Amino acid sequence: MAVKPPHTTMLGVTAIEGLHLAPAEGTRVPLDDAALIAAIQRSDPGSREALYHRYKRRVFGLALRIVGSIDAEEVAQEAFIRIFRGLPKFRGDAALSTWIYRLAVNAALSHRTRRAAARLPIEEAQAAQGGEPLTAEPARGDAVLRARLERALVRLPTGYRTVIVLHDVEGLEHEEIASILGCHIGTSKSQLHKARGKLREILAADGITAGTLQNG
Repeated sequence: MAVKPPHTTMLGVTAIEGLHLAPAEGTRVPLDDAALIAAIQRSDPGSREALYHRYKRRVFGLALRIVGSIDAEEVAQEAFIRIFRGLPKFRGDAALSTWIYRLAVNAALSHRTRRAAARLPIEEAQAAQGGEPLTAEPARGDAVLRARLERALVRLPTGYRTVIVLHDVEGLEHEEIASILGCHIGTSKSQLHKARGKLREILAADGITAGTLQNG
């Protein structure tokens, strides 16, 4: 699928002026991350587009669950600005995915800080628009439970929400989470334990028990 010119929308993330995402020429075998980074640093045609399409869903999904649906596009856009600005200096000290997650999380947390300074919490903004759930799927069957889980996740403190998203949603190990968040592995484990406990409290207050989750 061809990438649209700047100032249009690409799968929910606004195209960023100056990224110069060139269209790929023909069908190509996907590069591994190291080869892709080398291609980008050589300014090979289509290389930036390839990285964008490889990580766009993960970056947007991460933003969606940390800042909510209202601001997810803005945060994903900011994350990709940081990613493409940083790529020329990327040396592979961490895995590319870890580095990208770190920039995406930092963009999301910076956005949360700005929101707090403006005295407009994301939860209040969502409530003002009718309590919009983080998922756009129709609320039926399992989707009803999933939407309630998403709303409970939004009510967690930002730090708790972030570690749950990284570990339980994205499936990252504590070593990688510690690298992303700039903390000790033990801190990541402790935060996850506390976050899960808080999430259980929120779900229980909403009438969702462990049995409900197991039975779907």
